[in-house]
Amino acid sequence: MSLTAPQWLEKIRALPLSSKVKIMNVCGGHERAITMAGLRSVLPAQIELIPGPGCPVCICPEEDIYTAIQLALKEKITLVTFGDMLRVPVNVSKKSARSLEQAKAMGADIRPIASPLEALQIAQQQPKQTIVFFAAGFETTIAPVAALIAQGIPNNLLILLSGRLTWPAVALLLETGVAFDALIAPGHVATVMGAEEWQFVVEKYHLPAAIAGFTPESLLAALYSILRQLIEQNYFLDNCYPQVVKPKGNPTAQRYLSTTMMIVDANWRGIGMIPVSGFSLKESQADARVQFPDYAQETRQRRGEMPPGCDCAQVLLGHIYPNQCRLYGNACTPRSPVGPCMVSDEGACRIWWAGGVR
Repeated sequence: MSLTAPQWLEKIRALPLSSKVKIMNVCGGHERAITMAGLRSVLPAQIELIPGPGCPVCICPEEDIYTAIQLALKEKITLVTFGDMLRVPVNVSKKSARSLEQAKAMGADIRPIASPLEALQIAQQQPKQTIVFFAAGFETTIAPVAALIAQGIPNNLLILLSGRLTWPAVALLLETGVAFDALIAPGHVATVMGAEEWQFVVEKYHLPAAIAGFTPESLLAALYSILRQLIEQNYFLDNCYPQVVKPKGNPTAQRYLSTTMMIVDANWRGIGMIPVSGFSLKESQADARVQFPDYAQETRQRRGEMPPGCDCAQVLLGHIYPNQCRLYGNACTPRSPVGPCMVSDEGACRIWWAGGVR
């Protein structure tokens, strides 16, 4: 019989924790679940939960968003994208469109969608119109895009891809010495790519790790596991989300990804270039960048740069908490976001604000 959240909490409180333990939770979904459940307020004071870089909207490079804005404004296309992407700002003058939302207000045909199938349906309904699907996300989001392409898409549907792999960012943090003692690995990513993908955290960096789901019970089970590992100094990868996460992941999704995508070095907003961390389309006919080459502006690759005054990059890297950003709650709020961390439902700043942190 599985334990309830209060029972897991009781077991955690009974552990002999002698010093502060810093645990990074990579996934934006985990951060939302932790904050909304108020876990930080009920855990022992020695446990410090650090949000990580697991928000695809937050790390989507400025140049990709800028390309999408310019395509929508200057070409006779319909641009579709996931709703969170509409409000992400780029660094341009106030006279220019700073987001897809502003470009839409200026007359561009931009439509929010909830799934890749909606992009396909729009393309099928308007066969004479070019539809550009601006697809940003991690493995969980990009796998359905890969399936869509593998199963065949109409000629009028193009993909502007900004896909990223999660594990290379965590490896970068560990290589550059970001201080945390254990890792909660993302459950949805592990569902696609497999639990074994996170074994490197234990084997190479000698840290305890656990894969968690998105309920308080699963998160607390993962916390209990890695705390026990630290106390006993016996480190391993624990799968606390066995209902959906298997050791090898989802072979069908992985096959679609390998058939349609290449793995390339990729820029992460606020972090910079990370080796082998991005997806690129194999099929040039479906690639919006190939079909509209004039919009690739290398000069907009502002690696590591956020809007002026915004500390979102430091939040993504686990250096500071969201409410330690200079603009948090002042110039930057969900109603008027300055940085991408305040835009997305998976952005740590937006989550903390929704959770009542002021």
